[in-house]
Amino acid sequence: MLGDEYDDYLEYYNSSDNFRGLRVNTLKCSADKLKSLLDFELEPTPFCEDGFYIPPFVSSVGNNPLHHAGAFYVQEPSATSAVTMLDVKKGDKVLDLCAAPGGKSTQIAAKLRGEGLLWSNEIVRNRAIILLSNIERMGVRNSVVSNCRPDILCERLSGYFDKVLVDAPCSGEGMFRKNSAAQEWSIEHVRSCAERQLKILNSARYTLKGGGVLVYSTCTFSQEENEGVITEFLKQNPDFEIEDSGVTFGRPTLGYARRIFPMDGGEGHFAVKLRKTSDCLSAPDKSPESSKIPQNIYEFYDDIFNNRPFGENLEIIGDKVIAAGFNIPDTRGLPILNKGVKLGEIRKNRIEPCHQAFMAAKPEQLNRVIDFDVNSDEIKKFIHGEQLNISGDIKGYTAVAVNGITAGFGKASNFVLKNKYPKGLRTL
Repeated sequence: MLGDEYDDYLEYYNSSDNFRGLRVNTLKCSADKLKSLLDFELEPTPFCEDGFYIPPFVSSVGNNPLHHAGAFYVQEPSATSAVTMLDVKKGDKVLDLCAAPGGKSTQIAAKLRGEGLLWSNEIVRNRAIILLSNIERMGVRNSVVSNCRPDILCERLSGYFDKVLVDAPCSGEGMFRKNSAAQEWSIEHVRSCAERQLKILNSARYTLKGGGVLVYSTCTFSQEENEGVITEFLKQNPDFEIEDSGVTFGRPTLGYARRIFPMDGGEGHFAVKLRKTSDCLSAPDKSPESSKIPQNIYEFYDDIFNNRPFGENLEIIGDKVIAAGFNIPDTRGLPILNKGVKLGEIRKNRIEPCHQAFMAAKPEQLNRVIDFDVNSDEIKKFIHGEQLNISGDIKGYTAVAVNGITAGFGKASNFVLKNKYPKGLRTL
């Protein structure tokens, strides 16, 4: 495959300096603002307009309060290429079928800018929980997170989406430099991955509207899992065709598909944009069931937030109060982990607010906010889970922000903020 470039590949492969990157979460922060707050320089990558390289000497970037606040997502640089090729527009309905841990899903969400719909699915339960955690951290409010088999989900969502991403499970050859994937590699594993990838693609095709776009991607170099899978898929599905995505990064294969090697600035990726040329019947949105929301729910909502930033379409599901400003097809029987924004949980005679709601709100949408600098002791104590002494007699549930980016909340009373930052997210 590489010919005269193979020696260059080996030089990168044997280097200890892996490509590391982050993507600015434009739902919560601009690139210029993030650059001004970090204590290291950011250099742009060629794969995504909001993607940057992390310098080799930088460590523990995940402990940065800005990371906790969802200002950025740590992501291998070339992994951002697939969503760039998907070309998401504000208001699209987008399915990310193999979505964990959430890097590409949250990249899609940033492109949607709070409108349209992101449906993120992950078949493995514990990975789906990680996916949901990242969706929450990045402040996504217009998403559904499911934990479903692709064939079952796609049958229920036939013809529903404008765009679909299949970032398929693969042999991970592009990750050999940074993890233990090489120890699990075998030609049998490559072949089984290719077989599974084709099945997933043949399920995903049903979910697209006529004229819709499907991007298939992997983080492997294997021709069997990349060119081989796409060639067979096109043979079986003549109503799909490869389309020029207009990008120039990496190197072309199959005409307009793109392959990325370490020499191209990333650990390794493959992506191809497909267009569906046929039409199909679409799954209709299910009309919301009318239910009377008790007045105390709205009083709770209005006490914490101003102007009801997540809309007024509230649902009570079990003991949870959900705000979802969108309708979706009938999901009865499907394992849905989250829809929209979880505002709070009903507990006996009170409603306890949820971390997710604060993370999805901007400071100006909250009635009470305490803002700390990224380098302050207070924000470090907050993400460590400590109680804070505060100035001003603030009372009630209060957002905590870092340089104007919401990071969580606490309950204020008598000049003290009782910490409500989730225990599983706190720094050690």
